[in-house]
Amino acid sequence: MKRFTTVFLDGAKDFLGRLDKKSASKLLYVIDIAEQTNDPKLFKKLSGEIWEFRSKYLGNQNRLLAFWDKTEKTDTLVIATSGFIKKSKKTPAREIEKAERARQLYFESKSM
Repeated sequence: MKRFTTVFLDGAKDFLGRLDKKSASKLLYVIDIAEQTNDPKLFKKLSGEIWEFRSKYLGNQNRLLAFWDKTEKTDTLVIATSGFIKKSKKTPAREIEKAERARQLYFESKSM
């Protein structure tokens, strides 16, 4: 049973489009599994309200940042904002800030 549904904002779609086909497929597979299970190796909280989908393929650590939208009574949504290829142990602060800005814009536009 699905725990949530993932919605992709333009930044997430752009990132997936820039990945090679197999890397993108693996990340989409990880998202599909994460929607059905509770596995922190696939989907975990980074900081504040920002979470990340985690995938590794050909030595690249692909990350897709996201946040929860639990405002709907019927569906719980995870909104994927943007992605990057992780090159160090620590997630770059600018990536988290970009996801946080997308979250703020999302909820501002939703309340209009």
